[in-house]
Amino acid sequence: MEISSFVLFWAAIFTSNILLTNFLGMCSYLSVSKEIESSFGLGVAVAFVLTITSGLNWIVYHLILVPLGLVYLQFIVFIIVIAAFVQLLELLVERYTPALYYTLGIFLPLITVNCAIFGVSLFMVIRDYSFVQSMAFGAGSGIGWLLAILMLAGIRAKLKERLVPIGLQGAGISLIITGIMALAFIGFSGIVNVQ
Repeated sequence: MEISSFVLFWAAIFTSNILLTNFLGMCSYLSVSKEIESSFGLGVAVAFVLTITSGLNWIVYHLILVPLGLVYLQFIVFIIVIAAFVQLLELLVERYTPALYYTLGIFLPLITVNCAIFGVSLFMVIRDYSFVQSMAFGAGSGIGWLLAILMLAGIRAKLKERLVPIGLQGAGISLIITGIMALAFIGFSGIVNVQ
């Protein structure tokens, strides 16, 4: 039975959230989530890159690599497509929103090596998604990643006003919060699962 793109989109946001169920893309998620504004900017950039590169990588895989028998090069080619697109996005962000560019700092070029983006491209191949399914899965995964980083940033902003034990400050409390959020999202898993 083929999963509809609509279901796949919503499942990628909630029941199969790329960050909270597969824990992909954690490095920038933990580092940038200190402020809501920078979290939103990075989240939108990751969502945009995930959506576009999942479609680009599907096209490259199915129209170039498979017909030419070069499937063994998929990892390298996927990374090249992602890197080229992120470089273009970085140039656009620097040109049109320099404040966001300086806020994100090193994390904008690091979207290239964000394992969530690479993971979505690999999942679409492993699960044999169609082009529309790949785009829906990429967009849903991006929105799910954005949702997760915004939730963590909001909670961390509230925790600045609270007394957190010294041993739990920083990454410790962030990982605990992420674990609790992952448990909450697992509660949605009975609805639909795309794995």
